[in-house]
Amino acid sequence: MWILWLYIINTIFMLIIAIREVRRPAKALNWLAFCLILPIIGFGLYLSTTNPVRIRRKRLTSPHHESHQLPDSFSPSASVIAHALGKLSVHGLRAGKVQILINGIKTYGKLLESLKSAQKKIDLEYYIYRDDQIGRQLTDLLLERAAAGVKIRFVRDGFGSRQFPQHKITEMMNAGIECRTIFPLRFPWMFSNWNYRDHCKIVLIDGKEAFTGGINVGYEYTGLKPGVGFWRDTHLRITGEAPFDLQTIFDTHWNIAAPERIKSKTQQDQKKHQNIPKLQIPGKTGVSVGSAQWRTEMGTLKGIDNFSRMEPLQKAYIQTLEGNPGIPTPVVREAYFILVTQATKTIDITTPYFVPDEDIILAIKTAVARGVRVRLLVPRHVDQKIVGLASPTFYGELLESGVQIYLYDKGLLHAKVMIVDEEIAEVGAANYDMRSFRLNYEVCEVVYSIDVARDLTEQFELDLSDSLQLTMEDLQQRSLSQRIIQQGARLLSPLL
Repeated sequence: MWILWLYIINTIFMLIIAIREVRRPAKALNWLAFCLILPIIGFGLYLSTTNPVRIRRKRLTSPHHESHQLPDSFSPSASVIAHALGKLSVHGLRAGKVQILINGIKTYGKLLESLKSAQKKIDLEYYIYRDDQIGRQLTDLLLERAAAGVKIRFVRDGFGSRQFPQHKITEMMNAGIECRTIFPLRFPWMFSNWNYRDHCKIVLIDGKEAFTGGINVGYEYTGLKPGVGFWRDTHLRITGEAPFDLQTIFDTHWNIAAPERIKSKTQQDQKKHQNIPKLQIPGKTGVSVGSAQWRTEMGTLKGIDNFSRMEPLQKAYIQTLEGNPGIPTPVVREAYFILVTQATKTIDITTPYFVPDEDIILAIKTAVARGVRVRLLVPRHVDQKIVGLASPTFYGELLESGVQIYLYDKGLLHAKVMIVDEEIAEVGAANYDMRSFRLNYEVCEVVYSIDVARDLTEQFELDLSDSLQLTMEDLQQRSLSQRIIQQGARLLSPLL
């Protein structure tokens, strides 16, 4: 009888999953398979990872009729994309200027310079914020600006920044910095929202300057961390009207974040500061120790990468998109789909994690069928093992359709960039996977500028020179065991 009741209960659970995931058959089939393999337990895992108690929130849109029309100098495809994405963007098209920041050293150098000039307020939101050489220098600068009267708000993700020490938060709050955490790993948030992530990287300075992209706060992003090696990433510095949209996103996230619990002064004094040397960007003064070490490490990288080239601010029209798990519409996924399906000439995609759904795969294949040249740059060495195993299972049908695939071999590729028709660029924090599409808070910038697209394309070509082109023969040389393991990893792709 107990076997019969187990069967009945598990069947009811499977029906619940099938009904709830009717719009996503692939995900439903995966969870049904789990429930067959692990009766009852599979349903428990489903509840804990899909969070039925969702955070309901409206999509960020303007109450006014913002313009979605580009100037006539742009191509018809750009105008179509801008109009289509207008309904997904925060406030439509914004005029502004964009500076491309390649890799961590350039980004941190410019970020520290801008933070030092802040006069009124600073807002920071990061998925990963470490207390290492980079994080400590940034924190010390925030403390310095707070002492100068600058209003500072700091938001971190509860999972990505879980190792950031509480005594540093206490020190920041005692200095007047307001600190909050999105989905902290403590009661009651961890039980209903632990599978959500705030994957955004946003810095706002005096309401007129913003930084966003793929770079968190950590020593590994400089490419100097032992055991990690070279780190390839892309970030943006934005001025003009566009930072207002990022401010809207930050304020919304700030309101849903949990205030930090400040410790007593006695508890704070019991914590000893670690003696971690700070780095200094050459030519900058103020927060300063270890500049000789920094210059030595920089010197070892010259000739390996073109660190001396700093792109200027380029005029552009910008749309800001926010993806969040509180709405039914997967904004980032729809944006990627629109960009790919409306391209007429070229598509260049750089992504560290490529585990898309069938709609994105079909969009890419049909783009090639229309005569669009599609190039996909992915890492050869991946820091997420399951994603690294699942990604190659998508390559075969893309190669067969005519997509050019390159494996970045210089180091760890973490940039998230798409360039369309040599005049549209998408740069952000979102990956090509279900987590970025449906479970993460994400932010993306769609930039309409021939100059920005040209500069990003030049960097894409440089990255190709450090890459290996993948062929169908390479895939066919995989052993049977490799194929089985990779297909097994793909089975988990709707859950990644």
